[in-house]
Amino acid sequence: MHFTILRPPEKQDGIPVTELSLIAFPTRELFVEKIEEFDLIVFDRYRMRGILPMSYLENVAQYVRNGGTVLVAAGPEFGAVDSLWRSPLAEVLPVEPTARVIEGGFRPALTDLGRRHPVTEGLEELAPEGGWGRWFRQIDVIPLAGQVVMSGPDDRPLLVLNRVEEGRVAVLASDHAWLWGRGYEGGGPQLELLRRLAHWMLKEPELEEEALTATTTGQELTVRRRSIAEEPPGDLTITGPDGAVTVLPMTEVSPGRYELVWQAPMMGLYRLEQGELTRVVAVGPSAPREFVETIASGAVLEPVVTPTNGGITRLEDGVPDIRAVREGRPAVGRGWVGITPRGAYVTQDLTIAPLLPGWIWLLLAASLAIAAWLIEGRRGAKRITASA
Repeated sequence: MHFTILRPPEKQDGIPVTELSLIAFPTRELFVEKIEEFDLIVFDRYRMRGILPMSYLENVAQYVRNGGTVLVAAGPEFGAVDSLWRSPLAEVLPVEPTARVIEGGFRPALTDLGRRHPVTEGLEELAPEGGWGRWFRQIDVIPLAGQVVMSGPDDRPLLVLNRVEEGRVAVLASDHAWLWGRGYEGGGPQLELLRRLAHWMLKEPELEEEALTATTTGQELTVRRRSIAEEPPGDLTITGPDGAVTVLPMTEVSPGRYELVWQAPMMGLYRLEQGELTRVVAVGPSAPREFVETIASGAVLEPVVTPTNGGITRLEDGVPDIRAVREGRPAVGRGWVGITPRGAYVTQDLTIAPLLPGWIWLLLAASLAIAAWLIEGRRGAKRITASA
């Protein structure tokens, strides 16, 4: 994690410049060289002050398209002339600011979609007595894409989530979420909301909007389905280990959650299909045949081994020696086992062929002899010349 607090240019408190920072803000290292190493980038009430070049924010937008995540906690500056919306990052943001800031107390609420979405599902149950505490500022935005899961006064979008190609973006259109953490008017589930939001952006499987899971207890199969669609999902198709297909409906147990409890007729692997989602679940022990008799025993093989003068021995007593014995003689003893060499092989064919024809060998030998004579002749001529 890299945590940087930037000093506003207009802040003047007399501190010497040499004492403000030990190192320069590593903009190139963070936004060019190592940007792909970050899991989540958070802009908390950020405004364009000329510190980051536009090309760096273009890198952030491309980082999102490649699978990265960005969370924008918006304040009044989000609708100003130095807003992030007026940078290349706007290409991946799901909202557009109207430059209006709504001041006044209001209680955040979940939308119909928010009651089904895994990020905000069940948050109302965590409200203190009397409901969530109020917030006092919201930035008016127009949703352009994504899912509005929380709303503010007059049902204006408060929390918007969106997927951009391989990445994810979230915009919280208020900077007063901290009031919940401070317990103002009872507070609210700030920590749980931010935890789920961060985990959803990091693509945790348990917080996927569309999910199909299954668990087993004995031969009882419990299938759970999560969906944020307004229409309920279709029937569940179960394919058993014997190929038998069973189609069953699922019952809605809460907004966006469906469940089915089914008694599997046999042990084995079952394939679950519902729309584009598929799962495979094992009913019963992972290796049921091995659980029939878990203690090793040679009793099953004794009727076959005994008539042939064979025997059964345990490796835990030591690895036995291997001896050759004649047919019909005992083939096992203390510390040894015997094998009977039977010579049970048959030669079907034998073919002997030269690697190369004889004339090729003759040609190779003559070539080597000539090459050796030429090399030695040249060396001799050099020695005579040197002596002269």
